[in-house]
Amino acid sequence: MTLSDKQLELIEEFGVYQENNGFQPAVARVMGILLVSDKPELTFEEISETLNISKSATSNALNMLLNTGHIEYTTFPGDRKRYFRIKSSNWRDTFNKKMEDLGELNNILKRVLEVRKRDNPVYDEKLLYFISFLDYLKSQLPGLIEQWEKENLKEKV
Repeated sequence: MTLSDKQLELIEEFGVYQENNGFQPAVARVMGILLVSDKPELTFEEISETLNISKSATSNALNMLLNTGHIEYTTFPGDRKRYFRIKSSNWRDTFNKKMEDLGELNNILKRVLEVRKRDNPVYDEKLLYFISFLDYLKSQLPGLIEQWEKENLKEKV
């Protein structure tokens, strides 16, 4: 499979972004190639060869992405290969998970504030400000998502 220079650059850029979010390099690049490829699905071999990563790294990356719900695969009658693709329908689940993670962080920060014995009002004020923002974000996002969906459903009808 041949990709353009722009596609290859974008895979790398996406890979670095995902690495900064805790993904392993191979996992990040596999996600990148599945996003930028002109083909809707790619085989194991296409992914491994195009990214020039080992079969083991490719297998581990695909399994991790399957297990976390980032990708899915399909098969075709008469073809024993699996064809992998980004699971684009789960954006809302992914977003909700991120919000849950921020909620968990917020709860931890509230507990940190409770147990702190140091007298550092400037730090405490900054921490309270961040906690307040996270509380606000949590209260406002459901309404924003609902509003966005209403506006976008109108456009599709």
